[in-house]
Formats: sequence, C-alpha cells, structure tokens
Amino acid sequence: MGEIKVGCLVLGSIDTNVYFLHREGEFDAIVIDPAMRGDVIFTRLREKGLFVKAILLTHGHFDHISGVNEMRDISKAKVYASIDEKKLMADPSLNLSATMAKEPYTTEADVWVEDGDEIEVGSMKCRVIAAPGHTRGSIAFYFEDDKLLFTGDSLFAGSHGRTDFPTGDEGQMMETLKKFSTMDSDIRVYPGHDNFTTIGQEYDF
Repeated sequence: MGEIKVGCLVLGSIDTNVYFLHREGEFDAIVIDPAMRGDVIFTRLREKGLFVKAILLTHGHFDHISGVNEMRDISKAKVYASIDEKKLMADPSLNLSATMAKEPYTTEADVWVEDGDEIEVGSMKCRVIAAPGHTRGSIAFYFEDDKLLFTGDSLFAGSHGRTDFPTGDEGQMMETLKKFSTMDSDIRVYPGHDNFTTIGQEYDF
C-alpha cells in the first residue's frame, strides 16, 4: 500500500492551509478545511484525477469553512466536524464571518464527531483528537499509519492559536498542547496556517 500524499493550497484573506490527501495509486481524496471557493478546489483536484470523498473541519472559523457548502454541493462528499463546534458554525458572530469576512457564512456537518472517533475514506483512516483552546470544538486529525497530524489552529510551527476569540480558552489550549507533546517526535504536523513542522521540532525531543 502506498503512502498518503499531502497537497496544500493557501487560500483566503488569512492565508489558510487547505489540505488534500490521497493514498499513492488511489483516487479517493480528503479535503481538510476548505477556506473558500470550494468549486475551484474541487476542479483542481478533478484535474489531478482525484475524487473528493470527505471534507474534514478542524474548527468552525470562517477562514476554514467558507468553501464547505460549494464543495459539498458539487462533490456530494460528507462533512465531518466536532459536535462541540455545531453552535459556532451556525452563528456568524461566533465564527467571525459577521465581522471579518465579506458576508456572514454558516454551515453544518453531515457527521458530528467526538474525541476518539475514527474516519475512513478508502484505505485512509484517521482518529479524531479533541483539541480545545482556540475554540471549544477544535479537533485534530491523526493518520497514525502515516504519522500525519492536522492540527488546525491549535499547534503552529513555533507557536499556537489565539484563545481570545469566542469559545476560546487559554487553559484548554495548554492542556491540548500537553497532549500533543506526548505524541511521537517524528509525527509530521500540518497546521492551519504557515509552515509545516514535526512534534519533535515543537517540543525539542
């Protein structure tokens, strides 16, 4: 079985990392945090011969969800998000689209997930890790077989996400960062913004 290939498009007003994954030699794809223009992302992947089968959301801020509705309509893929993010995703004042985007935006998941749930798409499988702090319902997606961790706005290269937005909590963020610190040092970390890193680089193993 081939390795999971990770691609990235940087989109939106806050330069969000939009990830797309597929296993080498296979054509089912996962998109993580479609920041905007879901139709354009979908078309780019189809040009590569890939079919969007799932849309995963690390959290519900507008700069991570503004392409969801278009992509779901075109691809018919299911959207996965934390049950604790349901209210934020449905409220433009909480997801910041009312104040920071061109227009208010809301969406919802087809599948609401919790800590420890597993998601399978073709031969790809990931585990949901609760990662509150940036928002109450922030989650990470860990592909254990390939040692890939998608952290959204929880863990960045050299820093972590803000906790002063609605439902954010500094104490929860510190607990989330402690949780990540117990993971293997060679896990590759793909954050919601800026550069990729590893657990080892962030925690000085």
